[in-house]
Amino acid sequence: MHDVVQAASNFINLDAITIIYLFLVGFVGGLVSGFIGSGGAFVLTPAMMSLGVPGLVAVASNMCHKFPKAMIGAIKRAKYGQVDVKLGVVLGISAEAGVLYGAHIQESIKKSFGDAGSNLYVSVAFVVILAVVGGFILRDAWKTYKAGNTHEEEKATKLAKWVQSINIPGTMVYFKALNARVSVLFTIPLGFATGMLAATIAVGGFIGVPSMIYVLGAPSLMASATELVIAFVMGLGGSFKYAMSGLVDIRLAMIILAGSLFGIQLGAIGTTYVKPFMIKVVMGVIMVIVLFSRGLMVPVYLSQLGLIQTLGEETVKILKTTSFAIMITALLLGAFIVLRAMWQGRKAERAEHAKDVLEHGKV
Repeated sequence: MHDVVQAASNFINLDAITIIYLFLVGFVGGLVSGFIGSGGAFVLTPAMMSLGVPGLVAVASNMCHKFPKAMIGAIKRAKYGQVDVKLGVVLGISAEAGVLYGAHIQESIKKSFGDAGSNLYVSVAFVVILAVVGGFILRDAWKTYKAGNTHEEEKATKLAKWVQSINIPGTMVYFKALNARVSVLFTIPLGFATGMLAATIAVGGFIGVPSMIYVLGAPSLMASATELVIAFVMGLGGSFKYAMSGLVDIRLAMIILAGSLFGIQLGAIGTTYVKPFMIKVVMGVIMVIVLFSRGLMVPVYLSQLGLIQTLGEETVKILKTTSFAIMITALLLGAFIVLRAMWQGRKAERAEHAKDVLEHGKV
C-alpha cells in the first residue's frame, strides 16, 4: 500500500490546461525532432519538469514515449538503406547496460536526497551537456556559414581512421556504415556512455550520434538513422526498468507521443526548405535557451537540499515563473522557425510554379 501511495505522489494532477500544454510540448518536441534529426528530448524533459513533474519521472516518461517513435523512425529510414542494424544492435546492447546502471544511480539519488536531489542531478546534467553540445553546434554552424561550404562532402576524422586501423584479434566486427572492421572494445564504452546519458536526461543521442561520426567514422545520415535503433533498444529496457519502480507516468508519455507524432511529420517537411547550417543554428539556439531555463532552477533545488542559504518563497516563485517563461519562449521560437521555413519554402515553390505557367502556358 505504501508503494502505491509513494508512486502516486510522483505524478502530477492533469487538468485541461496541463493536457493542452503537454500536447503542444509534444508537438514542438516532434517539430524540432523532425527538423534537426534529434529526439527532441532536450526540450521535452525540462518542459515536463517546469510543470512540477519530478526529474526522474520526467526522464522515465520521456524514455517511454520515445521508444515506439524510434521504432517507427528506424523502420522508415531502413527502407532508404540508411540504418546499419548490426551497428545499432551492438551499440544498443552496451547502451542498455549503461541505461540500467544510470537508472540505478538515479534511483539511489532519489532515495537518499528525495525529489530535490534528483531534480538537481537532472538539471545540472542538462546545463552542462546543453552548454557543451549547444556551444559546439553553434560554433560548427558559424564555421560552415563563414566557409560557405554547406554541401561539402563528409570525410572520416583522424580519430576514426586511427580507430579503424587498430586490429585486436577476436574482437573485430565489420559494419557496413563504416565500410570497415572495428573492435567492439571501442563500441562498448561508447554505447555504455550513451545509455548512461539516456538514463540521466533521456537524451542519449548527444553522445551516440557524434561518437558514431567522429570516433567510428559513420556518415552523419547513417549515424542519425542508426541512433534510432539504439534509442529503441535503450528505451524498451529503460522504460521497463523505470516502470517496475513505479516511475513512468504513462499519461504524460501518451499525451506527448500523440503531439510529437503530428509535429515530427511537419518538422521533416521543414528540412527540405532550409540550408543544413540553419538546422544547426536552430538546434544550438534552442539548446542555449533551455539551458538558461534549467539553470535558473538549480538554486531552488540547492536551497531545498540545504546546500545554500534558504531562499524566500517570493524568490522561489520568481525563479520558477521565469524558468517556465524561458521554456515557453524556447518552444515557441522552435515552432516559429520551423513553420516559417516551411511557409517561405511553400511560397517560393508556388511563385516558381506560377512563373512556369506564365512562361510555358502549362499547369
